[in-house]
Amino acid sequence: MSTVRRPDHRSEQHGSHRSARSSHSAGLRHVLTHLITPLLMCIGMGLAYLGAFANPAPHHLPVAVVGSGRSAQLLAQSINDKADGDLEVRTVADRSAAVDRLKHQEIFGAYVIHAQGATVGTSAKGASVKGASANEASADGVSKGATHTKSARKSAAEGAGGAGAAGGSAKRVPELLVATAGSDTSASVVQKVFTPIAAHQGAPLKVTDVAPPAEDDPTGQGIFFLLVAISIGSYASVAVIGGAGAVLPVRLRAALAIGTSFVVSLIGTAFAGPVFHLVDHGLRGLWGMAWLYSAGILLIGTGLHTFLKRWTTLGVMALFVMLNFTSSGGIFRPEMQNGFFAALHSFWNGAGFVEGTRSHVYFDDFGLPGHVWTLVWWLVAGLLMVGVAALAERRRRAVEAEAAANATAVAAAAVAATVPEPMPERGSRAARSAGTAGAMESDGVVEADVADAAEAEVEMEEVVGV
Repeated sequence: MSTVRRPDHRSEQHGSHRSARSSHSAGLRHVLTHLITPLLMCIGMGLAYLGAFANPAPHHLPVAVVGSGRSAQLLAQSINDKADGDLEVRTVADRSAAVDRLKHQEIFGAYVIHAQGATVGTSAKGASVKGASANEASADGVSKGATHTKSARKSAAEGAGGAGAAGGSAKRVPELLVATAGSDTSASVVQKVFTPIAAHQGAPLKVTDVAPPAEDDPTGQGIFFLLVAISIGSYASVAVIGGAGAVLPVRLRAALAIGTSFVVSLIGTAFAGPVFHLVDHGLRGLWGMAWLYSAGILLIGTGLHTFLKRWTTLGVMALFVMLNFTSSGGIFRPEMQNGFFAALHSFWNGAGFVEGTRSHVYFDDFGLPGHVWTLVWWLVAGLLMVGVAALAERRRRAVEAEAAANATAVAAAAVAATVPEPMPERGSRAARSAGTAGAMESDGVVEADVADAAEAEVEMEEVVGV
């Protein structure tokens, strides 16, 4: 009976299955590790967008009541009392002053009690009293209403001449002044506040837009979507420059970032002007702000890539999408958001671009220098980030070179320590042994020396990793 064992095919199959399972486990761990990034993006986008846009409500939204009389003051005070901090109502002496404040974005709506317009059968005094009593329900309003009733009865008893006088004192339609180019959503909120007041006066509300947006951008939100396009072109380029360009020196990567921002800003300007007509003038100023905005993003992202590596995409999305779009004021102004995003609006680069473009195109450059300086400071931050990245990479290269030199020195020392001693000493000792012990003993020593040399060679190979 043969004693030769046949190959165990079952053990070979088990071994192949084990290796396949091990390979699948490693691949699964690799995929799950990389899934962390999109899941974190999902969480961050949900927190940012829903936190900023899910429940918009006015917070100290500044509006005005136009008039210098007691009725205007009473109306403003009653609205303030009922708003409970949602609105900040002030009085403005006349219509021109209200228009000026709207164009300076100090207020976002102005209610003109005695506006010029079509007349109705109630006197102006009665209209103002009704407007005040509708919002304050006070004894003062009731007494004014009684006074108005007595005067109306007296004029009715006077005859035809008195009736003509009453017709001459007919009230004028109340007017609401808004500036939708500043924020269409804020203008809508203001209109919802004052429409019931005008309705209670028994007159339709006349709405006048003192700063309308471009004809092809009726909501005024095209600037926000332009911001989105420029931002995506900028932070997506960071992954290419930082990843594929990682072998290049930092100064070349910075030059690529600046050049890319120039191209992105030109594309954005083309979208805003000749392609979609979001703005009808001021394209040069818009291009300048678009370049500052894009260059800041690209330089910051390029510098961050040195430190964040594969987490750079998540980092730039958090900075320039999650926190940026939500605080830009393109959809809801800070007065319509909570304190966190309202605070970001005061210095974030997206807000600088959106508000700067609005100021340049629709509000006669009022406040433009402050918004431009916001973009400049972000560009300076990008340059500083690139400088820090250059220093970090230089230090990293120095450390790596020092480590390589130390490794080479250690290897050389190990090789030197394992090299056998010079042969002449062993040869003379063998000769002396041969002279006293004979030829057979000499042969034994030679064989020992050969064995020692072979062992030393093996040790040297192990040290140098052959």
